[in-house]
Amino acid sequence: MDSGMGSGHDENAVRIELARLRQEHRDLDMAISAMNDTGRSDALQMQRLKKKKLSLKDRIATLEDKLLPDIIA
Repeated sequence: MDSGMGSGHDENAVRIELARLRQEHRDLDMAISAMNDTGRSDALQMQRLKKKKLSLKDRIATLEDKLLPDIIA
């Protein structure tokens, strides 16, 4: 993916990636909840899932920053 945000194509690619990351974040959230609900949670696995979820949240925030114009001067 091109790092520049000049063209509409780039913006579209970022929006598609954002949608994919948000879905993955929701899936992880549901997996964590299911593990908690069933009582079959492995502490190490739970820690990995939460760490991955946090990483996704950071990537989502970065992409959202690219899309939103910098309004505050």
